[in-house]
Amino acid sequence: MAEIDNAQDVILVRASAKRNGLTSLILGIALFVLALIMFALLPLQFRLLGIFTTSAAIVSVLIGWFKIREPEHSMVISRQEIDYNHRKGNWQLQWKNVQRIDTPKVTKGTEQTTLSLVGIRVKDYEPILDAISPRLMSHMLMEQRPLLLQAPDQNCDSGNCFNDDLIEDDRFQSDTGKAYTGIQAMFGNRMTKLRSRLGYDIFINSAELDRSAEEFAELLRSCHRDVIGQ
Repeated sequence: MAEIDNAQDVILVRASAKRNGLTSLILGIALFVLALIMFALLPLQFRLLGIFTTSAAIVSVLIGWFKIREPEHSMVISRQEIDYNHRKGNWQLQWKNVQRIDTPKVTKGTEQTTLSLVGIRVKDYEPILDAISPRLMSHMLMEQRPLLLQAPDQNCDSGNCFNDDLIEDDRFQSDTGKAYTGIQAMFGNRMTKLRSRLGYDIFINSAELDRSAEEFAELLRSCHRDVIGQ
């Protein structure tokens, strides 16, 4: 669950994906030691068992290492802003720049499916484009590719526009007329594209949360109402 720092009046969110990182790392090291013992003591015909144990050790160590590398808190929620943290960078979004928060939905045939994401629709792109590091923007562009598959372009007559969807224009102009190029422009165009299809600009994966996407969206909406209603 989220921690509440009363001294600073903030909510600290620890991602579920970060749990058991140290346990996975220790387990991997233990399996590696066991594999060495197997190679040293067991007959040659049991060598395959040692190879399987070594493979499991490598996987466990890698999982633990990547979990440990993640920031201690994936998000810090204060009365001023949402501060999102990732090993590749972070972004801040002030409450006054938030328009809507919910879990995005996609329609497939006659059924509507809720995605395991929290979507945030913003009022102004400029503070986001000016603040996010290029590394994090590149990561988010790659991470959002499955979203384009979930919400294909309905105006595509051929039905084969997915490859074009993956390539964003490197020129973008904000509502105030500010011009962006490069990775910033690509991210701005991606936000515009996802807003037109899913209704939101920024997406937070449920693996980065400490509860379900629906519950976390309600938490953010509650915080937004408290701050904006002041």
